[in-house]
Amino acid sequence: MTIDKKVNGTELTIVLKGRLDTMTAPQLEGELKQSVSGIESLIFDIAELEYISSAGLRVLLSAQKVMNKQGEMTIRNANPEVMEIFEVTGFIDILNIEE
Repeated sequence: MTIDKKVNGTELTIVLKGRLDTMTAPQLEGELKQSVSGIESLIFDIAELEYISSAGLRVLLSAQKVMNKQGEMTIRNANPEVMEIFEVTGFIDILNIEE
């Protein structure tokens, strides 16, 4: 998985490519811990995310909890396979997902 970060003032956009699973979730978790201080808007662009596992969902949920205290979090451009995972797990009701 590759993680590209773009900061624009208090907005952080994270572009994820590949698979967010047990092997790559700690990498994203580490990046988030270093990056979200002072951020008011966190955007995940997951257009090129092929798969997300429960470990990946846990990282997104943790990020959502942090952002609930300091701003907002949005997930954009989920493909149909990832959207199905969000729907089946109920995350579609927890996360702010823009289609």
